[in-house]
Amino acid sequence: MTVTADTSQLLLTPAKVKWFRSQLSLWATENLRKFPWRCTTDPYKIFIAEFLLQKTGAVTVVQVYNAFLSKYPTLSDLAGASVAEISLLLYPLGLHFRAERLHESVQMILKDYSGIIPTTEAQLLTLPGVGKYTARAICSQAYLQPLAVLDTNVARIFERFFGLQGNRVKSRCKLLWQAADEVAPISEVGKWNLALLDFGAAICTARNPNCDRCPLSCKCTFALTAIVIDSTYGK
Repeated sequence: MTVTADTSQLLLTPAKVKWFRSQLSLWATENLRKFPWRCTTDPYKIFIAEFLLQKTGAVTVVQVYNAFLSKYPTLSDLAGASVAEISLLLYPLGLHFRAERLHESVQMILKDYSGIIPTTEAQLLTLPGVGKYTARAICSQAYLQPLAVLDTNVARIFERFFGLQGNRVKSRCKLLWQAADEVAPISEVGKWNLALLDFGAAICTARNPNCDRCPLSCKCTFALTAIVIDSTYGK
């Protein structure tokens, strides 16, 4: 079945959404990962972290992030660096165009925003290399704004649990972004976003998901469908 914005409402029932929130929040109380950028609300530090985390695993980013902030502790310090200097420091992370975009963004922040990391999603989206996910991650973590995020890992959780079917490019799927907004709680959305990211990394993985350890499995469309298939072929 093709899931549209209208039919998704049948899958995102209030009762199921409420149960999903409560179970995932309970899981997060014991299982959130600890990273240096999660111990601050400093907009600059979070801005740098989100740039480094683009298409890069969090564990891989830690060492580079610490070295980066040691060399460029403030936006003013970073503004004086060349693209080549930034690129050399970010080399272990790959995506070499990232250094140029970061350099351009910093110069724009100095010129258009008086050296202050933009405080709204719309403003952040004007910066080179900042997409919807990055903008919302900065807003929710640095400015505590109630903005949900969506990446391939979060999309996978929504598709499996609620039975949604997004587009091939998940980050641009209106259906899944709508689901992310509807499922997010009213408060502490920043923490909620982290819970989804960590749950996707630890439990609802792309390959070989840990359904046997998943607190959502008893109401998960994906897990229940797998049980039915197994029982059918087991006869």
